[in-house]
Amino acid sequence: MRPKDILRLSRWPAVLALVTLVSASAFLWNGCHRRDDDKIRITIWHQDRIDVRLILQRQLDRFMALHPEVRVEQLFKETEELRSGFIIAALAGQGPEIVYGPSDQVGPFEVMDIILPLEGLFEKEWLEQFDEKGRIWYKGHLYQLADKLGNHLTLLYNKKLVPVPPTTDEELVAVARRLTTDLNGDGKTDRYGLAWNYTEPFFFIPFMTGFGGWIMDDQGNPTLDNPGTVGGLNFIKQLRDVHKVIPNEADYVVADILFKDGHAGMIINGDWSWAGYQNAGLDIGVAPLPRITATGLWCAPMVSPKGFSINVNVSEEKRPWVIALIRFLMAEENQLESAKELFTMPTHKAVQSGEFVQTNEILRNSRLQIEHGRPMPVVPELRAIWDAMRPSYQAVLAGTMKADQAARNMQLMALRRIKDMNE
Repeated sequence: MRPKDILRLSRWPAVLALVTLVSASAFLWNGCHRRDDDKIRITIWHQDRIDVRLILQRQLDRFMALHPEVRVEQLFKETEELRSGFIIAALAGQGPEIVYGPSDQVGPFEVMDIILPLEGLFEKEWLEQFDEKGRIWYKGHLYQLADKLGNHLTLLYNKKLVPVPPTTDEELVAVARRLTTDLNGDGKTDRYGLAWNYTEPFFFIPFMTGFGGWIMDDQGNPTLDNPGTVGGLNFIKQLRDVHKVIPNEADYVVADILFKDGHAGMIINGDWSWAGYQNAGLDIGVAPLPRITATGLWCAPMVSPKGFSINVNVSEEKRPWVIALIRFLMAEENQLESAKELFTMPTHKAVQSGEFVQTNEILRNSRLQIEHGRPMPVVPELRAIWDAMRPSYQAVLAGTMKADQAARNMQLMALRRIKDMNE
């Protein structure tokens, strides 16, 4: 292990302990990946759901049919397991050849020096086939190539209940009030106008931005104590406590079930959920999140491309095959296949301008939401900001803290956590 790796790992004590264990037993990794044949073996780690995995496997099978000397395996890991596991394995000189995921993992991986700069591995002309939002640069180097844009929140609505989606916060409240009702006369709400996982900071961001706030400046310094944080917190609390159009409590699973069962007319959810709602038989519409009347600003969710990074430990023998595989998976026909089945926004410019994307209602509105959105920062400090936001945000929802005090507390906590992280 390099000295600078040890210094960097000292910021993550648990990881330091684990990487020592992995280093001591690295031979087990190699043993598990040896086979009796002489095929070139490539592994991809990702955190994609089952429907994405099925498409990926079809594409990998086609690649292996073209190149029978190569064996490619995909391995699913939960988001946190993937991130920490890749750090541990890569610092021990091991790990998968390719790691796939959202762009915010680039910062932590770059800090650890465990992913390769890509600008020297792919020619400029080939790279320019793809939307610049899907080429993730950090500290002057290209570290990720994304095949999907988005990972963003939008407003989804059940067309049976909402023929025309709201476009402003005032319309959102009016439509939600109309939909919220006691259907059987027992004095309890049977259908809500809106549901979403509003207890988590990621799902709060669109309302923070709609009221004019953002989480950090261009240097990665937190900017949580702002009027947007206060306005967004108060708006969500009013939806629940004044207008009573959202459930008193709703995590992701509860909101998802309410919408699928017709007990919520609208939901705020990400592009990963659309195909599932359609498969459940819902006639859904996708619309940009509303514009806040008081500020004139659109609610801007975070937009995060998802793509491929290469392990710094890839051998010279494997590197050409890893590059060839990424080229194949980024190809026009493969991105179009994913767009048609998952309604994800491709990064290949030819697919973006093609008939399917241009004529599909869901993808047209997804594109609008992406244009209204803001790029998710890729800096490591983002994790500290999420952790700093959550306690005070949830205290406001619990009624134990005012929004302005919560904004101040978030800022102080974020500064403290970032300082601790960097010491």
